Amino acid sequence: MSGGQDGYGRRLLAEFALDPGFTHLNQGSFGALPNEVAAAEAGWRRRIEGNPTRFLAFELPGQMRRTAGEIAAFLGGSAGDWALVENATAGANAVIAALALRPGEKLLATSHVYNAVRNTLRHHAARAGAEYVELPVPVPYPGDEALLEQIGAALDGRVRIAVFDHVSSHPATILPVRRLVELCHGRGVPVLIDGAHAPGLLALDVPALGADWYVGNLHKWAFAPRGTAALYVAEAWRASLHPPGISHGYGQGFPLEFDWTGTRDFSGWLAAPEGIGFWRRAGGEHLMDRNRALARTAAEFLAAEWRTELAAPAQNLAAMATIRLPWPGEAGIDQARALFHRLVEEQRIVAPVFSLAGALWLRISAQIYNEADDYQRLAEAIRRLVRAA
Repeated sequence: MSGGQDGYGRRLLAEFALDPGFTHLNQGSFGALPNEVAAAEAGWRRRIEGNPTRFLAFELPGQMRRTAGEIAAFLGGSAGDWALVENATAGANAVIAALALRPGEKLLATSHVYNAVRNTLRHHAARAGAEYVELPVPVPYPGDEALLEQIGAALDGRVRIAVFDHVSSHPATILPVRRLVELCHGRGVPVLIDGAHAPGLLALDVPALGADWYVGNLHKWAFAPRGTAALYVAEAWRASLHPPGISHGYGQGFPLEFDWTGTRDFSGWLAAPEGIGFWRRAGGEHLMDRNRALARTAAEFLAAEWRTELAAPAQNLAAMATIRLPWPGEAGIDQARALFHRLVEEQRIVAPVFSLAGALWLRISAQIYNEADDYQRLAEAIRRLVRAA
């Protein structure tokens, strides 16, 4: 493999505060903030501190709606379709908490569900005497048709809500969300899509997906500060939806109740349009296509080098991919954490390790600052760790 020949690559680490002594292959977890977006965030913070009362009382409402308008231009719809939330988990909590669940009803998800959302579903099901149902999806992913058949068989008339990832976190698999929404709506079941990874990773027109609710993080692939996410709500559900923290905005309706839930640092949301602007200037959809191609090529290379397999077919991958590790020993959660730590601290490579389906798997990301040689270093590092096991 060779890299850095497409105008992107390690030279662009200078655009970030990332430590160049590490190989960073984990954009998908916590993102990486461009220096110019960090400067914009700091500028908003200085502006707020120059006159906190004046800014928070008079300027903030309009500025928050300005951000919502930029998000709508990026993800579809209008500003009034979008509320600003801290992260995808907060958005999912708001949606699930708003359901007036009854005993015997079901909350449906798959084993691809993000653990924080899983816990939210379990919590609210238990409080209401409802049932949380999690359908096991094999790893490697068996394909869209098998998933749709499995979901269809589970829609038995008691399902109150179905929750699906757009791009699952650990297996890094794109799920057929439009078809899942159509299937569920055909049985009268509303759908929440957890699009935590999707903004900036996939080309999106969220309203066109037809989901009742959609929540996505902006800090992962859209270069926004951490603690910035957006929640889309179809009009039929807005009157019943409130933020997890009820505050002074109560009664103002969606999305204004979400804009003010108390005094906090608003600078990340106000700088989020700068992150979207950086994404566009870096190539926008061209960058997405480049990152997707790099991740697929790297994943196939690693699977061949390690003589293992991918967690999903190439057509279900974006700029992330998960590859089974050639690990000779036990493969539980403790072993995954220990190997992840050794990979970071001993090999200076940042790529998360998971325990899935009785094996250890590693997830890679491909972002503007990555190039093919990064994955060659990863292949060699894993071989060294396996030999030492």
